Amino acid sequence: MSLLVPHTLIANQVRTALEEDVGSGDLTALLVPSRRARAVLRTREDGVLCGREWFDEVFAQLDPAVRVTWQTQDGERVAAGGALCEVEGPARALLTGERTAINFLQTLSGTATLARRYADAVAHTRARVLDTRKTVPGLRLAQKYAVRCGGCANHRVGLYDGVLIKENHIAAAGSIAVALAQATELAAGRMVEIEVETLDQLEEALAAGAPRVLLDNFAPADLRQAVAQTAGRALLEASGGITLANASLYAETGVDFLSVGELTKSVRALDLSLRLSLP
Repeated sequence: MSLLVPHTLIANQVRTALEEDVGSGDLTALLVPSRRARAVLRTREDGVLCGREWFDEVFAQLDPAVRVTWQTQDGERVAAGGALCEVEGPARALLTGERTAINFLQTLSGTATLARRYADAVAHTRARVLDTRKTVPGLRLAQKYAVRCGGCANHRVGLYDGVLIKENHIAAAGSIAVALAQATELAAGRMVEIEVETLDQLEEALAAGAPRVLLDNFAPADLRQAVAQTAGRALLEASGGITLANASLYAETGVDFLSVGELTKSVRALDLSLRLSLP
């Protein structure tokens, strides 16, 4: 999973975050004696850990003398009150990096935690829950990594690695068949998917050879009909109106995928705490 996000990108994200927080220097940290300290990071609630590399990189950039020792891995469930890691090094570096390091970890862990809840909700079916492009600007790859840590899967990363033909693309092309033909030619070897809003449009897409169809805002009963109508001729993805409360119902219709924007756009951070001690 770590290969999804290049370390150079992580380093750049951390550098930007430290620049906006530390600026010309941490004035409050000057109140602390220049000595070594130890801190323990704990979670105040159950969840799934994600973001260790970002956390580590914060302290690596501030002071290479800081050492982080983890008790858990990305993708592992963590229990409220549990210790996640110990951080040891110059006290000023620990205090300066605390907020930035936790910001990354709590955000990505929040994404992974929600993804795990969705994955658990549909585990009894063959459907997989996908993320979308509705991400925090600048954290696209990080959040998609977190989604995978939580047990869900990634849709296309951006506009460059797959084609999703939506209603405006169809209107501009003139028809479903024309849009599909053009997309297949232009994006050879890459994912091509087309969005439909009715069962009649689904049949038109299937007749045109669509390999993958996005069923937009279909009710569960219509999704079941779409699965029967498709009879394995294309992969089917349901989107719109899917929540944690009803994900199981949508997955049980027999579709291959559920796409859920909430995974990355409605992030609730995992509650974490770092407590410092001076030996």
